[in-house]
Amino acid sequence: MPTYPLIDRLVLISLIFLTVLVPLSNLGLSPEHPLYIDTYNVTIIGKYLCFALLALSVDLVWGYLGILSLGHGAFFALGGYAMGMYLVRQIGDRGVYGNAELPDFMVFLNWQEIPWFWTGTEHFPVAVLFIMLAPGLLAFVFGWFAFRSRVNGVYLSIITQAMTFALMLAFFRNEMGFGGNNGLTDFKDILGFSLQESTTRNGLFVASGVALLLGYMVCQRIVRSRAGKVAQAIRDAESRTRFIGFNVESYKLWLFTFSAILAGIAGALYVPQAGIINPSQMAPLGSIEVVVWVALGGRGTLYGPIIGALIVNYAKSWFTLALPEYWLFALGALFVFSTLYLPNGVMGIFSKRSV
Repeated sequence: MPTYPLIDRLVLISLIFLTVLVPLSNLGLSPEHPLYIDTYNVTIIGKYLCFALLALSVDLVWGYLGILSLGHGAFFALGGYAMGMYLVRQIGDRGVYGNAELPDFMVFLNWQEIPWFWTGTEHFPVAVLFIMLAPGLLAFVFGWFAFRSRVNGVYLSIITQAMTFALMLAFFRNEMGFGGNNGLTDFKDILGFSLQESTTRNGLFVASGVALLLGYMVCQRIVRSRAGKVAQAIRDAESRTRFIGFNVESYKLWLFTFSAILAGIAGALYVPQAGIINPSQMAPLGSIEVVVWVALGGRGTLYGPIIGALIVNYAKSWFTLALPEYWLFALGALFVFSTLYLPNGVMGIFSKRSV
């Protein structure tokens, strides 16, 4: 059995308690109880957990491999689109146009048949495969060319953002077959359970919590393995690591691909809780926000980005309601403050105290 430092054990215990107690407070307590959490807030916290998993995936490559990816928003959105395709297919003849074979937006655009790349998406196992395959394949192809060409540093960051921006522009086109500007929405069921029911919302919350918990444990196992030590050596001294005989490009490629799959899973769990997926999820600002979460929480810790994602998204929810016009200024101030005064992030102060 692996052993975990104190801070890691606290994070694992906290995630377990959060995953269990929030649904219990919603389903097991009356609305008058002071500890009751309504279904709306269960969904909000569930989306925060998805964002935390996305932040974890970025930290795996930025904190431990030295790759500042500004393109993980694309992987998140691709996983979300794969789930959205499945959810749209479950609508059947309950859509606006009553067409059991074609989604409403395809009927509106006079499509005669469903595109070949939608084949099988009405089946959940196929959708799960697409959720992992779509972001994983994009990351693998992108990484193969970028890492073999030895693109590093800020140039690699710019290319990842260019990839995300290009993908966003492509998905805005109706001809792509993903709903264009409106994206995919009006979801009704998942695995036969209505998305309007509290029990389904709580089930999605638990799934998000379990995915984050497992993702955290797997990432911990990776960074403590031999491959993780090599990844950190690549981060600190890439040329020296290559000189002593390690295949640097291979390590970069498989870690980058795995992190993209994690981001895709986060996106897939986010979509049924948000109720929509559209190209705006691929906007460059979204990927930059994720980097802020990681930097604020403390990159290279795994638990830091989780905390950072929860803090920043809670702050975003508050600011967008109370002071919506100041949110971007507050986000920038958070990033500048953490860079100047907390270079290791909010949680970085605990890393040296781990036992």
